[in-house]
Amino acid sequence: MLYKQNLPLGALLILLSELMFASMGATVKTVTAELPSEMAVFMRSLFGLIVLMPLVWSRGLANLQTRVAPLHLLRAAAGVSAMYCFFYALANLPLAEGMLLKMTAPLFMPLIAWLWLSESLRRGVVLAIGLGFAGVILVLDPTGEFNRIALVGLLGGLLAAQAKVTVRRLGRTESSLRVVFYFTLFCTLISLVPALWSWQAPDLLQWSLLILMGVLGTLGQLLMTRGYAIAAASSVSPFTYFSVVFGAIYGYLFWDETLSLHFVIGALMIALAGMLALGSKRLSGAPLVNQSVKS
Repeated sequence: MLYKQNLPLGALLILLSELMFASMGATVKTVTAELPSEMAVFMRSLFGLIVLMPLVWSRGLANLQTRVAPLHLLRAAAGVSAMYCFFYALANLPLAEGMLLKMTAPLFMPLIAWLWLSESLRRGVVLAIGLGFAGVILVLDPTGEFNRIALVGLLGGLLAAQAKVTVRRLGRTESSLRVVFYFTLFCTLISLVPALWSWQAPDLLQWSLLILMGVLGTLGQLLMTRGYAIAAASSVSPFTYFSVVFGAIYGYLFWDETLSLHFVIGALMIALAGMLALGSKRLSGAPLVNQSVKS
C-alpha cells in the first residue's frame, strides 16, 4: 500500500474535494448557459492539465512511469464519459439535482464488483441498492413530466462508479499525482474532437470561468484521490454527499432554486443506501469495492 491509512485526514480531504466539485458544478452551470458542454468538458481537462504541469515538472517526469497504463485509460474513458453526462445534467437541471445524480455511483459499485471482480452480492447490499433506486425514482418525480435529462445524469453515475472503482485499484501502486495526471491527459485527448465539432469563441468572462472550472476540478481530483488512498470508502462515503448540500446552497444563492419534498426524501434514501451498500460489504468481511479498486 502506497499511503499510510489516516481516517480523519481522509474524511477531511473527501469533504474538501466535494466542495471543489460543487464549486466546479456551479461554474459549469454558469458557463454552459452560453457555451456547449463539449467545450466545457475539454476545457476542464485542458486547464486542469496546465495547472498540473508545474507540479509534475517539479517532481520529475520519471515519476510518471507506470506499469498500469490500461487501467489509467479505462479510468479516463469512464470518467470523461461520466463528465459529459454530468455537465449536460448540470446545464439543464437544478444544481442540487445534478450533483445528487452524480452521487448515485455507490449504488452501482457493488454491481460492477459483482460483474468485474466476481464478488458476491449479499442480501444487505441488494436491499440497499433497491432502497437507493427507489430514492432515484422519487428524485425523477414520476408523477410529473418524464425527465430524460435526469436519466442522462443517472447514466453519469454508472460511469462514475466504474471510474471510482478503478481509482482505488490504481491507489495500490500509483501516487495521487500520477493518477490525476493520466486521467487529465487522457480526458483532454479524448474530449478534443467533440470540442472541435462544437467550438465557439469564448469571451473574456467565459475564458475566466473555463479556467476556474479547470482549477477547481483538478483540486477536487487531487483531494479525492489522496482521500480514498488513505481511508476506506466505507468510512468516508457519507462525506461525499456534502456535494449535494453545497450544490443546494449555490443553487439557492445564485439561481433561486428550491428543493421539493420528494427530492429531499429521495436524496436521503440514496445517501442511506450508498452507505448501507458499502457498510454491508465491510460487515461481511468481503473486500470492499473501493478498497479493492476506487467522480
